Amino acid sequence: MGSFSITHWLILLVVVVVVFGTSKLRNAGKDLGGAVKGFKEAVKDENTEHAKKHAVLDHDSNTRTTDRSATDNVNHSDINAAPTDDKHNV
Repeated sequence: MGSFSITHWLILLVVVVVVFGTSKLRNAGKDLGGAVKGFKEAVKDENTEHAKKHAVLDHDSNTRTTDRSATDNVNHSDINAAPTDDKHNV
């Protein structure tokens, strides 16, 4: 009594067809197929949107890195240099 054999499944199928009829089963199959198709499209759209979002974020982080490296080429020796005029010395 643990699992159903093939004859049990066939009897169950016949009972379901008799109770619901083939047209209702066909409509239920179409509805279920449409739902699965809609779900797959939604997941695909979400993955595409997620990939675009990460591409934009990656582009922004690469741009910032490039901007930072461009400013690192500045000669910093002038920043700490002492004033050349003596007007400020008392």
